[in-house]
Amino acid sequence: MSFDLLEFLSSIFDFTAGEYLTSVWGDAPWVSVVLDIIGILLVATVPLLAVFVVGWVERKVLARMQDRIGPNRVGGKYGLLQMVADVVKMMTKEMIVPAGADKIAYFLAPALAVITSALLFAVLPFAPGVIGVDLNVGLFYVLAISSVSVVAILLAGWGSNNKYALLGAFRAVAQLVSYEVPMILSLLVPIILARSLSTVDLVEAQTIPFIVFAPISALIFFVSSLAETGRSPFDLLEAESEIVAGFHTEYTGMVFGLFMAGEYMAIMFMCGLFSTAFLGGYQFFGLEDLVLANGFAIGRGLGLLFLLLKSSVIFFLFMWIRGTLPRFRIDQLLNFNWKFMVPLTLVLLLSVALLDRLIVDYLPGVGEAGRAGIHFASNIVIGFAGLEVMRRAARRQRQQHNGRSPILAITENEGAAVAAAEAEPVHDHHDPVPAH
Repeated sequence: MSFDLLEFLSSIFDFTAGEYLTSVWGDAPWVSVVLDIIGILLVATVPLLAVFVVGWVERKVLARMQDRIGPNRVGGKYGLLQMVADVVKMMTKEMIVPAGADKIAYFLAPALAVITSALLFAVLPFAPGVIGVDLNVGLFYVLAISSVSVVAILLAGWGSNNKYALLGAFRAVAQLVSYEVPMILSLLVPIILARSLSTVDLVEAQTIPFIVFAPISALIFFVSSLAETGRSPFDLLEAESEIVAGFHTEYTGMVFGLFMAGEYMAIMFMCGLFSTAFLGGYQFFGLEDLVLANGFAIGRGLGLLFLLLKSSVIFFLFMWIRGTLPRFRIDQLLNFNWKFMVPLTLVLLLSVALLDRLIVDYLPGVGEAGRAGIHFASNIVIGFAGLEVMRRAARRQRQQHNGRSPILAITENEGAAVAAAEAEPVHDHHDPVPAH
């Protein structure tokens, strides 16, 4: 088959370029290798380039929320080239390496942060049939790769030879390791509902989005993703007022820019994963499977558009929370995780597993809508119970705090002394003296 430029361009727009090139080049071993390399470059490069757009959008949105103009000096009226100017600035700035730094660990940390963020996109389904690799353990792959970010932070803090950076790394690792637990447990809920670890199977199983089945699980995953990416109000990874600038205190120039790029790529992936696990991913009322009369698979482009729109809504919530809420203290952050979110997620996971099994065994004809309704009702009950537990815990904490107040303590001691004096019997001087 000869190469046709128009057909090739058409195959690019309906995401069948790989199939077209295979039909042109044949099935020789080198063809699959070349196509794999092209796919890897696309999956790794596109999110990295999207950092420019996402960073500019966040600056503009936060500026509007805070009654500011935002970027408007570079690239015309809207400051479209602001992120490009920032990259140029970082590339031209002097790179200062601490004298006692472990250079291998120092330079490996930012590279590892970007690589791990890029590797996550390999299992994210962008559209029907458009995915880096469809692993049958795709979500397990995500959890394994995301855990490597802890190593990057430790390398940055240790390799910098700076006590502030090391303390910042310790606190960041404590946060990341803590919030990985509820994130993993919350992801087990859609895994149980879909009965698969594959991200593609997860999307295809959502005739009704899983956020309807388990809204509490979706909320827990969203909060955990905020903490995992170091976003406000969980941005203790870089609490400037307490630990200078966190684990990347000693980084300048483009090596600092790699940390920022890795962070934005991780945020984009978390938004995409939330859309995949709880919002149906690229699905939207069957339009993702639409094929025109001439064989053009327009549904694949629509599926990508739907995934981007859903992910954009989640990213807007990320920005909204960053521009609204203050930063938590480290004790509040860890208490909220271990004393509330983890127990709540365990209860939720147990209830979903039991209910789904009971529905399959005893209510086989209830249908998908009935199944979703039963799970939704159980989530509402668990949510209200969790709020009541949290309210009572907060009341006990306030009472304990008030009991430790110096003024209240003095008042209580005075009241106790007066009560004891009134209860003590009064002896008259005519009364006989008790014998000793």
